[in-house]
Amino acid sequence: MIPALRAAYNAQFTPEKYQQMLADVEQQLPNQLEFRLAETPIFVPRALRDKLVQAGQAIIDVIQRPDFKELTDAAIPPGHFVPNEDAHATFLTFDFAVCRNADTGELEPQLIEMQGFPSLYAFQTWQPGSYGAHFEIPDSVTPYFEVPDDAAYKAEMRRLLLGNAQPEEVILLELFPEKQKTRIDFALTEQFWGVKAVCLTAIRKRGRELFYERDGCEIKIKRIYNRIIFDELNRYPDLHTEYQLTDDVDVHWVGHPNWFFRISKYTLPLVHSAFSPPSYYLDQLTEYPADLENYVLKPLFSFAGVGVRLHVTAADLAALPDKQNYLLQRRVQYEPVIEAPDGLVKCEIRLLYAWHPTDANPHLLTGLGRMSRGEMIGVAFNKDKDWVGGTSPLFERG
Repeated sequence: MIPALRAAYNAQFTPEKYQQMLADVEQQLPNQLEFRLAETPIFVPRALRDKLVQAGQAIIDVIQRPDFKELTDAAIPPGHFVPNEDAHATFLTFDFAVCRNADTGELEPQLIEMQGFPSLYAFQTWQPGSYGAHFEIPDSVTPYFEVPDDAAYKAEMRRLLLGNAQPEEVILLELFPEKQKTRIDFALTEQFWGVKAVCLTAIRKRGRELFYERDGCEIKIKRIYNRIIFDELNRYPDLHTEYQLTDDVDVHWVGHPNWFFRISKYTLPLVHSAFSPPSYYLDQLTEYPADLENYVLKPLFSFAGVGVRLHVTAADLAALPDKQNYLLQRRVQYEPVIEAPDGLVKCEIRLLYAWHPTDANPHLLTGLGRMSRGEMIGVAFNKDKDWVGGTSPLFERG
């Protein structure tokens, strides 16, 4: 998207260099990378970067409304409310499709989804260096927003994750972390900040206190960096653990589970901006849009694109017995903007924010990119393709 940088990168690119980059990842983090890394970073021009910031702020304005919790209480499914919710989310991640404005011809972001839940916060500070070790990346672009460099980013995340606790008193809570596709992020979280990934089944509970074993010693847990998705937990109805997420215990949540539901697809209809396509709770529509072919049906309570339907009819919607569990969102037209050796590729950019408990506003730290040649961004739509997958957006400075 920055023509000079794209031309220079593509001129130096070879499949052999890309394979060497992947080999180096494997050498440094053996058996940890289970998702596809794209062949290139995304070079984001200043104008689009500024629109992304503006688009993110429009969502934050909604989240900071004094009645936001009241508006999103129904987002938390019965039986999933976790006690001791904090005043605001710790993490914000907003996904935007890169599109072209039909009137101005300029590139612009369009909101796809949002989460009040952590993403690959460790991996996204590591991945740009992986590209930089094998390809020449100029200093005119950066992966960061409100922090100047890797060291400042890691210091900011250390303050957020650890607070006043020691690293061993903080855990990254997951379900079977060694099997997760995002486990490379867990490995880097331990490497950078000393926070170890611990399975829910390994937690011991005594009264209101939680413990886990580390290096042969039982350690009391003071802070939980939560990475458990309820959707996945619900797939194991016979899983028996000493600790349930809904138990009232003496821990500090670094990313309280309730915010996963509050800031989610459920929030989309509340956001109104030039960078947010119209969205509607399905059960609140008295009539369906006349151009229904331009809308996508999304389950309110699902993760990673599960259950999304791109082509629906009025008959399909009328037949749904649980309309309260769905929304309609106007489809956006991804603009293929990344020049690959054999054509143009679409992309999506996720903004990653951190919101310290004592801060009035969240801080935009970095981003995550995904490239696609399929109808949707997800892995299932990009099998056996190249110049697709996860990547680093590098933003023009200035």
